[in-house]
Amino acid sequence: LHVVTAVSQGIPTSRAAALVVSDDPVLRDQFYNGFSKTERAAVVLRLAPSWFRFGSLEILAHNRELTSLKKLLDFIIIEHYSQINPQDDSRYVQLFCQVAQKTMDLVVCWQSVGFVHGVLNTDNMSMLAITIDYGPFGFMETYDPHFVPNSSDKEARYCFDRQLQIAEWNLQKLSEAFIPFLDETQVIQVRTELQNFGPSAKVKQRSAFIKKLGLNEDKDDADSQLLTLLLQLMEETGTDFTMTFRQLGEIALADIRNPQILNEYWSLKRLSSHPQYPSFTEAYLKRIEEERGLTDAGRRQLMCQMNPRYVLRNWMAQSAIEKAEKDDFSEVQFLLKVLQNPYTICEEAEEKGYADPPPEWSHTIRVSCSS
Repeated sequence: LHVVTAVSQGIPTSRAAALVVSDDPVLRDQFYNGFSKTERAAVVLRLAPSWFRFGSLEILAHNRELTSLKKLLDFIIIEHYSQINPQDDSRYVQLFCQVAQKTMDLVVCWQSVGFVHGVLNTDNMSMLAITIDYGPFGFMETYDPHFVPNSSDKEARYCFDRQLQIAEWNLQKLSEAFIPFLDETQVIQVRTELQNFGPSAKVKQRSAFIKKLGLNEDKDDADSQLLTLLLQLMEETGTDFTMTFRQLGEIALADIRNPQILNEYWSLKRLSSHPQYPSFTEAYLKRIEEERGLTDAGRRQLMCQMNPRYVLRNWMAQSAIEKAEKDDFSEVQFLLKVLQNPYTICEEAEEKGYADPPPEWSHTIRVSCSS
C-alpha cells in the first residue's frame, strides 16, 4: 500500500510485485523491549531496476577493494546512466553529480506530500535515487517539523525537517567512494556539488511548496516568507499537513475568511484560530493576484491536482492489518483502490473517515523496523 501511495503521487520508488501470507508463526519483538508476540509469516516480492545503494560502494571503498569498486561504478553508468559516456574521463564526476541531483529531487518530492523515511542511512539510499527499504516510514499528520515515524529514532535524526540534511550527509559519505578515481580538479567539482546541495535544495523545496499553493512563478524571498508564515501557523495550531493544503485548494478565495464556510473545512477551521491567520490570508490573496492569468477556478483545480485528499495514514493501515490477521483482506483491497487515485474524492472513503481528523486512538500508534 505504501508503494502504491508513492507511485500515485509521482514519487520514484521500488515496487511490490506480490505479497504472500503464510500460516507459519514467527516471533516479533516489534519495539525491542522484550515483549515478543507471534505473528504470521509473510514475504514481499520487491522489484526495482537496481538495488545498488550508497552502501554498496561504501563497503568496497572501506575495504580498499578498488578494482571491484571501479567495475561497479562502470557497471552502474553503463546499465543505468546511459547519458554518460562510459569512456569519458569525467564519467565518475558526472555520475556523482547526477546521483546528487536526483537524490535532492527525491527527498523534495517526499517532503511535498509529508512523507518521512524512518531510517535514512546510506544503506537505504539508492544509486538510482528511488525510494527503497521503507521500514518505519510515515506520512505526517499534524504538521510537526520534528515528526519522527520510527519509535527507535529517539534523537530524531531522521525527522521531517532533517531529511534533506541527512541526504546531504549521506552524499558526503558516498563521495568518499569516488575520490580514489578523481583528479584534483574533479575532487573540487564533487566538493562544489556538495556545497551547493543545501542552497539548491531550499530553492527546489520552496518551488514544490508554492505549487501546493497553486502558484507557478517563484517570487524568491516573498514566497519564502509566505510559506514560513503558513507553516508556522500550521505548527502552532496543530493542523493536518495533508488536509490543510487540500482544503486550501477546495475552498473559494471569497470564502477563505468566512467563519461559517470555514466550519465546513476542519483543518482550515483550526488554522483560522491562529491570531495571524488574517495576515496569512492577506499575503496569500495578494500573491494570487500577482500570478498572471490565474483564475480562482484554475487555482483550485491546480491545487487539487497537486495535493492528495488521501494518504496512507498509520491508523488506516492498522485497521486493514487487524482485519487481514483474521483473513479478511477487504480493507486492504479497498485501500489499494483508494490510494491508486488519491486526488479523486471517493464517497466510500469519505464515509470511512479517510479525509476526517484522525481518531483519538491513532495517536498512540508506533512503528519500528519490525512493524
